[in-house]
Amino acid sequence: MAALRLLLCCFCWQLGAAVDTITSSQYIKDPEAVVSAGNKFKLGFFSPGNSTNRYVGIWYSNISVTTPVWIANRNKPLNDSSGIMTISEDGNIVVLDGRKEILWSSNVSNGVSNSSAQLTDDGNVILRGGEIGNSLWQSFQEPSDTFMLKMRLTANRRTGKKTQITSWKSPSDPSVGSFSSGIEPSSIPEVFVWNDSRPFWRSGPWNGQAFIGIPEMNSVYLNGYNLVQDGDGTFSLSVGLANESYITNFALSYEGRFGEMYWDSANERWEHKKQYPGDDCDIYGKCGPFGFCNTQNSLICRCLKGFEPKNSDEWNRRNWTNGCVRRRELKCERTQSDGQVPKEDEFLKLDKVKVPDFSEWSSSASEQNCKDECLNNCSCIAYSYHTGIGCMLWRGKLTDIRKFSSGGANLYVRLADLEFGKNRDMKAVICITVVTGAIIVAVGAFFWWRRMAKYRERKRESERILSSRRKKGYPIFFNGNLIQESMNQVKFQELPLFKLQMLIAATDYFDAANKLGEGGFGPVYRGNLPDGQEIAVKRLSRASGQGQEEFMNEVVVISELQHKNLVRLLGCCVEGDEKMLVYEYMPNKSLDASLFDPVRKEVLDWKKRFNIVDGICRGLLYLHRDSRLRIIHRDLKPSNILLDQELNPKISDFGMARIFGGNEDHVKTRRVVGTYGYMSPEYAMHGRFSEKSDVFSFGVLLLEIVSGRRSTKIDGNEQGLNLLEFAWKLWNEGNAPALVDPALTLDQYSKVEIFRCIHVGLLCVQEFAKDRPAISTIISMLNSEIVDLPLPNNPAYTERLIGLHTERRGDSINFVSTTLFTGR
Repeated sequence: MAALRLLLCCFCWQLGAAVDTITSSQYIKDPEAVVSAGNKFKLGFFSPGNSTNRYVGIWYSNISVTTPVWIANRNKPLNDSSGIMTISEDGNIVVLDGRKEILWSSNVSNGVSNSSAQLTDDGNVILRGGEIGNSLWQSFQEPSDTFMLKMRLTANRRTGKKTQITSWKSPSDPSVGSFSSGIEPSSIPEVFVWNDSRPFWRSGPWNGQAFIGIPEMNSVYLNGYNLVQDGDGTFSLSVGLANESYITNFALSYEGRFGEMYWDSANERWEHKKQYPGDDCDIYGKCGPFGFCNTQNSLICRCLKGFEPKNSDEWNRRNWTNGCVRRRELKCERTQSDGQVPKEDEFLKLDKVKVPDFSEWSSSASEQNCKDECLNNCSCIAYSYHTGIGCMLWRGKLTDIRKFSSGGANLYVRLADLEFGKNRDMKAVICITVVTGAIIVAVGAFFWWRRMAKYRERKRESERILSSRRKKGYPIFFNGNLIQESMNQVKFQELPLFKLQMLIAATDYFDAANKLGEGGFGPVYRGNLPDGQEIAVKRLSRASGQGQEEFMNEVVVISELQHKNLVRLLGCCVEGDEKMLVYEYMPNKSLDASLFDPVRKEVLDWKKRFNIVDGICRGLLYLHRDSRLRIIHRDLKPSNILLDQELNPKISDFGMARIFGGNEDHVKTRRVVGTYGYMSPEYAMHGRFSEKSDVFSFGVLLLEIVSGRRSTKIDGNEQGLNLLEFAWKLWNEGNAPALVDPALTLDQYSKVEIFRCIHVGLLCVQEFAKDRPAISTIISMLNSEIVDLPLPNNPAYTERLIGLHTERRGDSINFVSTTLFTGR
């Protein structure tokens, strides 16, 4: 019996070896293939595209589209199905045709007779030899057109030896094409795509985390890019992902475009994340030496300041190849020609650019030292200082500069001092200055007179409002800050004032057809100013005592704020009993109008929803940390998130917002305001609020955006659960996908993103404020800068808020009392 078991074990081992291994006796012939141990890749015979030629290659085994990532005999195809792949007598992997002629070989000089070739789950074929199976050769050392995860592209500065990928000739011809890609091992390494031997695209220098010529590229911590240099001068670039089930690679197309592809399992197709060159300005040297490329201009190429086209006729015909030449000589050149010592050269700053090719690294320890080093060297014509790289200097020509909307680096180009206009006719300057000054004084005096007249009128109105507030028992200090009455008046008076008659005309006498909605403050109307600008007018309801408080609070708070994700206050109107706030108009109304409408929610695909989430985060980060004042919103909910023309979010309604002092981390109040379902438990029950109160509201809002459901009772569940309870129940059951809005169509990448949002949402609504992440941490979590998220604790269920002795007013809960401050 023991002998039989041993025989079966040997048989199973041999059978398993045959699955992913080739030996001299276990070869493959067309159309056979071997499969890696984890069934991720196949090695066998195939025909690409419309071709009938046969090749030996590696492709993914677990997707529906045959996608070769490596080809052995790419330059010598088989024209029939007689081919085999085996181990030759000298220990090499070989591809043979029907006449046993070698079409391709691993060409190892130190092969051994008992060697074998194994296909790994990384898509790598490894030739092993000897008793311990040492690696003699691997396909990763001779890649085709695809840069695989865990593969290394290498380049040695001393020997010039490179491992690089090469394009196909056409979609049906995998033989070596015109394009190749790899590392250029200069003093600051870059990735290049070459067309034959000419540069076609480059990545910009490596700063230790990313290539700065690719603004979209994240840090090494996020996406696993890593470029290192070993002791013998070899640079090595590799890519790795934390989620190995994510099918992705980097391919060089036959047209010379290099970029990342990922497999969309939902639609069963490959999708491109980004390809380079992505536009005309990405093409190497598009504008020639000293040319500057910007896709936002109608003519994308222009000469740098201080330079002019080398050939005007060619330039006007949009042939920018020869670039530009300097108009005026630099200081060193002028000294040599006329013997006089001119003024020092200066530097022209170009911000957010792809720095030019042929940079030299310098050991200068600071930006000022870098500038001085360049200025003191006659051959230096530009410098740049970038964190992670240090000082970069340029000599000769500046080639391949382009403008970015974000990212890149600042480049300083050396110019003669005359280029900055310092040789003007001083008499003309003085004359123009005097005349202009006189005009400014006269105009200023006129407007000052008008402003003082308006100031006196506003002051009388402000004093009347403040007097009324005292009589009604309202405190004269807004937002719980020790702001003097005079400061309130100043803030109020600095806002632009609209005439009541203008707003009546803009809203067509506050016609019901122009009514956008109504809150505790009062109704909101759409209007059009005489210049065509669309506005939203929030009109204080005369019956609203709460609205009086909110009106003054909103004036104080929002007049101090300016951020792209906060709604912009254009001004106000105070005439008689009328008090109105005028905002920029948001054509897509509030988030709840789209998110909870079964028809309108179709426009909110996951990409747009995630953009809305990110915008809300950025707005909250500004309120909590980045603005001059620290502000807690206290009423964050979908109806207070407005959407502009492009569905970008803007936080609105600051009537309940509170300003924090610099030494406060929380405040306690007995006047609780907010909306049921969005208030944190510590605020609703004990009146304590802080940044973490807004984080709780954001968590509820995030789960609503993911699920498309309101935070109150979830329809269709027999337990009568609210959204937090429902999400927590599904999370504990391991059924988080059931929370996702059925209206969303998701690819694999979006699924990972949306499940992370559910996880972050549950972290935000935890019972205790100390367990909730800060908004800055939330942004890092959502963008996967923090990979490993903590497990959420029990959320604060909204039923706990019902027992409060509250006076409900619409959607808000209000008490009247004083405010107490608690310092750190």
